Amino acid sequence: MQHIGRSVAFPGHALGSGLTPTSAKELGLLPGTPVGTSLIDAHAGGVGVMESVPEAESKADLSDEEAICRRMVLVCGTSTCHMAVSKNKLFIPGVWGPFWSAMIPEYWLTEGGQSATGALLDYIVENHAAAPLLANHAASQSVSIFELLNKILLSMAHEQNIPFLSALSQDTHVLPDFHGNRSPVADPKSKGVICGLTLDTSEKYLALLYLATIQGIAYGTRHIVEHCNAHGHKIDTLLACGGLAKNSLYIQEHADIIGCPIILPRENESVLLGASVLGAVAAKKFSGIHDAMKSMNAAGKVVHPSSDPRVKKYHDAKYKIFRSLYEQQLSHRSTMAQALQ
Repeated sequence: MQHIGRSVAFPGHALGSGLTPTSAKELGLLPGTPVGTSLIDAHAGGVGVMESVPEAESKADLSDEEAICRRMVLVCGTSTCHMAVSKNKLFIPGVWGPFWSAMIPEYWLTEGGQSATGALLDYIVENHAAAPLLANHAASQSVSIFELLNKILLSMAHEQNIPFLSALSQDTHVLPDFHGNRSPVADPKSKGVICGLTLDTSEKYLALLYLATIQGIAYGTRHIVEHCNAHGHKIDTLLACGGLAKNSLYIQEHADIIGCPIILPRENESVLLGASVLGAVAAKKFSGIHDAMKSMNAAGKVVHPSSDPRVKKYHDAKYKIFRSLYEQQLSHRSTMAQALQ
């Protein structure tokens, strides 16, 4: 077996003497420009947002060390990574980790995840009969398909005079495990489930499927958060970045379903900001990653859960159905396995 290295360095650790003359010339930079150890993109995103907490949301009774351990970062794109840190080693069934100093030096990283989130929403929309018409309407209005779906849902809620938009999905339930379940049941054989299909091929019905899918993804995140908290974490604040974080409906549904405020960073490109934090530490501009994060991270919008008790009651009921869909699937799987013996 060939070794690729013998030393392990913290993120942001300066390497060698910086850029060589050849590398500097190719990059258009100066020779000797500091080069630091890097992170995978999701972890860099975590470094780019973990300290993006406005003063109003900070907890004065907690030390910085305790406060950062109450947060979970959601890097929401094609898939979603759920990252939280702790000072103590927490082994959580079905969740990756704990990894020592994998994201923030001297903290243990817990990393949950959903393998298909943005990819699942694309699949639901693109494979519906109304997709071509919807795409044409979106193009004519110079908006994205998802912005148009959000507008359709708002219009439907107004037309039906329902108490809150989420209630549109009362007859439609989605288990989003179309690509297995990464966390917290860690079941690669799990399949997606849609309960409540009809023969309706309209844009409005596609909007309902889209809403129910967003909610299914959010129930999955709630499951991850509850599972992590049951095994030692104390997560009560979420920070979100990535493409899906730009979808206001997606973020509001997550806040309502999980019951936590969701903080969006001021910077749109959190992964690049995280990489910049590492570079700043390697260049000795800061004493460490945490100091650099506190200086370079900045909060944008904060999305709070609905204060309407009916919204919580509604999502608690749908969450029970969400959990039961997987339990039913296990029962069905067992029944068929016995039939094939």
